[in-house]
Amino acid sequence: MRVKDKYLIPFTDFGFKKLFGTESNKDILIDFLNELLRRDEGEIRDITQCH
Repeated sequence: MRVKDKYLIPFTDFGFKKLFGTESNKDILIDFLNELLRRDEGEIRDITQCH
């Protein structure tokens, strides 16, 4: 049996949440937000989840 390669599409809701929505990927989310917002908001160093 051959397993096909699997890719994550970050432009879908599922892909975005898998990529940026887990505690283990928190550093990826902070880097992403800093690239988008650093000029206007300053540097983001930590984030917390609100329920």
